[in-house]
Amino acid sequence: MSAQTVAEVVLVDYGLGNLRSAQRGLERAGASVSITDDPADFEAADGIVLPGVGAFSEGMENAGPFREPLAAAAERGQPIFGICLGMQMLLTTSEEADHAGQGQVEGLDFVPGTNVRFDQDQKVPHMGWNELHVERDHPLVEGVDGEYAYFVHSYYAEPDDPDAVVATTDYGVRFPAVIANEAGNVFGTQFHPEKSGETGLQILRNFVEYCAEQ
Repeated sequence: MSAQTVAEVVLVDYGLGNLRSAQRGLERAGASVSITDDPADFEAADGIVLPGVGAFSEGMENAGPFREPLAAAAERGQPIFGICLGMQMLLTTSEEADHAGQGQVEGLDFVPGTNVRFDQDQKVPHMGWNELHVERDHPLVEGVDGEYAYFVHSYYAEPDDPDAVVATTDYGVRFPAVIANEAGNVFGTQFHPEKSGETGLQILRNFVEYCAEQ
């Protein structure tokens, strides 16, 4: 590790996701980043990032070979950070697959719950900058309460446990912007930190520091 690098992070390449943008953001935040499609690389990493752009069913289909290694990493207490679709994949299921006529698709189930479609006459997809409201303490959200982040999505998380909600935002309905599992080591942002300017960089720095401390 270089003097500037505080954590070794792997970015999971499962065929969906803005890998280069996420990589650059994480490197700016002080991480040494490896892009990998080999689950064998997970165990030695300080943290794992699951990016994502696209449909839930395709994401889960592509992530099939990573399901058990990610579950093992979560069990070990390794930090796992899901971004956008990657966050939605942390839940149990999504209305998106059913809506698209693909039936029930099983998510990773690290944060029990489902992803639901905006249905209050909102313009879909929700696209743009929205304010973050931190609801409870978590290392990921240090210093970002009241700041703005960039969102692009049509579905949002509804965790079974209200305590899984770390931060919210408003778009005709108040929905989770940041979620985390009960142990606190698996978490995700509905927004794209790598596209969210200084707010996003703060989130990524928080993640890298959290990885370094584990």
